[in-house]
Amino acid sequence: MSKIAFYFEDIQPLRLKKIVLISHIKYLINSELMIVGDLSIIFCSDDYLLNINKQYLDHDYYTDIITFNYVENKTISGDLFISVERITENAANYDTDMEKELLRVIFHGILHLIGYNDKTEEEKKLMREKEEFYLNTVNFEEIML
Repeated sequence: MSKIAFYFEDIQPLRLKKIVLISHIKYLINSELMIVGDLSIIFCSDDYLLNINKQYLDHDYYTDIITFNYVENKTISGDLFISVERITENAANYDTDMEKELLRVIFHGILHLIGYNDKTEEEKKLMREKEEFYLNTVNFEEIML
């Protein structure tokens, strides 16, 4: 049985409508002809994510998401560590709503698990198109309490 769970490390919990988020995540995975596995989405602080970045990836910089991939065949499983501070700052920098940026980053991590990359300009373009496609299916007023 698959499980999508949300956790909060080193921050106050966000007031999310988890059932709504889960339905959008499942829609994305199923639309890409994959199977929903076990996903942990861990919201955390910049410093918490920086420590993970240093410890596991040997990178010494802030980022909005780190994805650990446990995919087997077509079953999408993994851990998504997301810095809420980066999401908030990025939303302001890109003049978008926090809810939209939050979901964009979640979708971005899941698209990585599915097999999409963003190293080349062509890959970045496709990744952004996929993010926008799935974001256009969301009513953002129903994401947060």
